[in-house]
Amino acid sequence: MMLKKIQYIKKLGVFDDFSWDREVKNKGGAVQNFVDINIIYGRNYSGKTTLSRIARSLETGSLSDKYGSPSFQLKFTDDSDVTPATLSTHGKNIRVFNEDFIRENLRFITNPDDNIEPFAILGDDNNKIEKEIDALEAELGSSVEGNETGLFADKKEAIANYSTAFIEHKQANDNLEKQLADKATNKEIGIKYKPERFGEQNYTIAKLRADIITVKNPNYQPLNSELVAQHEKLIDEKVLPKIPSFSSPKLSFSSLAQQVEMLVTKPISESDKIQALVKDAVLNRWVNEGRTHHRSKYEKCAFCDSDISVERWAELDKHFDEESERLEQFIDILLTTIDTEKKNVNTALSIDQSMFYSKFHSQLTALDARLKVATKEYQFALDELTKQLNVRKDDILNVKEYDLPADCTETLTQVWQEYSNLCGESESFSNSLAGEKTKAKAILRLKEVADYLLVINYQTQLDSIESLKQKQDTAQEARSSIVVKITTKQASIAAKKRELNDEEKGAKKVNEYLNNFFGHQFLTLEAKNFEGFAEDAKRIRFEVIRDGKKAYHLSEGECSLLAFCYFLAKLDDVSTKDSKPIIWIDDPISSLDGNHIFFIYSLLNAEVVENGKFAQLFVSTHNLDFLKYLRMLNGKYVEPTGSGKLKSYQKDFFVVNRQGKFSTLQSMPDYLKKYITEFNYLFHQIYKCSNVESVDDTNFSSFYNFANNARKFFEIYLYYKYPDQSSDEDKLRLFFGDEKIPAVLVDRINNEFSHLKGCFESGSIPIDVPEMQTAAIQIIERLKQDSEQFSSLMRSVGELVEEQTV
Repeated sequence: MMLKKIQYIKKLGVFDDFSWDREVKNKGGAVQNFVDINIIYGRNYSGKTTLSRIARSLETGSLSDKYGSPSFQLKFTDDSDVTPATLSTHGKNIRVFNEDFIRENLRFITNPDDNIEPFAILGDDNNKIEKEIDALEAELGSSVEGNETGLFADKKEAIANYSTAFIEHKQANDNLEKQLADKATNKEIGIKYKPERFGEQNYTIAKLRADIITVKNPNYQPLNSELVAQHEKLIDEKVLPKIPSFSSPKLSFSSLAQQVEMLVTKPISESDKIQALVKDAVLNRWVNEGRTHHRSKYEKCAFCDSDISVERWAELDKHFDEESERLEQFIDILLTTIDTEKKNVNTALSIDQSMFYSKFHSQLTALDARLKVATKEYQFALDELTKQLNVRKDDILNVKEYDLPADCTETLTQVWQEYSNLCGESESFSNSLAGEKTKAKAILRLKEVADYLLVINYQTQLDSIESLKQKQDTAQEARSSIVVKITTKQASIAAKKRELNDEEKGAKKVNEYLNNFFGHQFLTLEAKNFEGFAEDAKRIRFEVIRDGKKAYHLSEGECSLLAFCYFLAKLDDVSTKDSKPIIWIDDPISSLDGNHIFFIYSLLNAEVVENGKFAQLFVSTHNLDFLKYLRMLNGKYVEPTGSGKLKSYQKDFFVVNRQGKFSTLQSMPDYLKKYITEFNYLFHQIYKCSNVESVDDTNFSSFYNFANNARKFFEIYLYYKYPDQSSDEDKLRLFFGDEKIPAVLVDRINNEFSHLKGCFESGSIPIDVPEMQTAAIQIIERLKQDSEQFSSLMRSVGELVEEQTV
């Protein structure tokens, strides 16, 4: 894992509104990211230390509150990022060398009576503990990706098993979830999109789960096809008109039967009766009818043409007396009454199912069948009464036996009452039709859910998912167990290593660097136990020793050497060794001579780069000589694929430019990367100053730094052009020839604006831009006189060379 780029910096030191993607681009215009080894060049006060403080905030977990409310974002190759809000939680491993590191760890530099923070590296005097550590580490095995052994191999296998189990369970669960989600909300099969049938326009998978619980309940009874059809009809129902009220007729069967019995069994007096007629009912009726036809019409018998005597008429009138006539009249009246009862019963009720909701049709069908049977039976009973009356009427003189028919009044009345009840229920149903439809849709929806569960083998899938979940849990427990074992072993190793911690070793490591790389045998570090602390709670601090005594008044160079050696030695401390952190080194060669600069480079290359102690390396400098050496940093590392092949580190260069009050980070121009001499750089700055058409925030630095740039340029250029003991002023006059004014002008710039020599107030007034540019133009024009050298200088800094006219 490496730092990919600083996405942005806002309101932090000299970085006001820096955007990486806007500023850091290569020659082709593509965004350039950090690589394995990153060299950053910048003048003093350009912002290098600010960048190192951002990096160190990742190490310490905080940024100085003196910056106000800054913001920044660091992007890493694992797609993670770090902002001020995540400084204490990001988990990145980084070590930074800058002035803050020196101030916190080597406090003696600012306070001679203070000491140096100690650090411990592993000692080598306890063979028993080391063997125990070796055994534990052997059990742990290697964690190198692709070549894991021991517990790390077990962990890898456990992770793979868990991953497989997790994926299988997830796939099975996701498959079922998708099936359920489709049934709930899919446009083709989803219940949500069939509200006219299932009544749920806002149906969700959560509601589907609730319905599943319902249909999986043992008390749930699936619908048969007949009930499904009924509910389907119901949800299509419209509100029907009110059914006409039905009033059932009052039945009189009991009364009629009593009257029939009375008339059928009523005796007629036998006195004055003609016996022949009494014995022959047919003849009796024939004679009675003849009597009726002949009275007052014929004097002779129309049948035999004989005279009908007065005596015969008297005999007939006595035979057919008032009592028998009255009985016959009563029978006729009762027959009419019975016939009326029959008609009333037959027309009392006709069931029309179209007036009822489909919900009641099955009941009405059954009721109609019962109505027909009950009506038929009632009419049959009335017919029986009529038959008995007619028999008596036909033989009016003779008493008949009465046979009581079955009384069907109650059956018929009950049917009529049930019909009335259904009418009432239908009326009530009209008032609750919306609710009934909702219930029917809900019932059909549950039926749909139950059927779908059968189609997708829901229970089988559930059982399979549960089995896979148990397998996943088992794999997770196995993985956790391995992780716990590894953590326990690692904790044991750390504890045993703490038993071997030896602060004296840390001091010896610093001294080794001082002696071997710098030949500096005058300064050494010693680990000392402060008095007042028990031996089991020792408090070790490092002291700087010179000639056997605590050293005071160290030079800047000595402080720089000591600080850098201390930092590199600390990379082997207990908390850092073998961890391959990101390393950021900010300007380690302040106030060092040329030899020491080379030794700093050598130490950095040998101890850090060649030993591969880093995951990523950043080195910043203001010194072009040191930049020249950093260009030679090279190293290789073993590919993590397990192939054993060596691969070279990638290396790239960046430059921090300050323009006025604000700075930016950019890709380093080719002339700095390729030539790496301060002479080329200084020439380019003077040339750019001579060609500025209008001053703005993007080019103001050319004037702001012009005095220093011109002075240093002449120190190098004039030394080699006039290598005698002439004074600087004489050399300037030789350079400019007889033109006195430019020489005086340049000398004034060099002294007043570069060193503020003899003119302190010049440092507090605005830069005289026209005067600076005039001097720059004079210098460039003089250099052009040596066309070959000038052309070479122009090419070295990537500028086009104008054609010289002769």
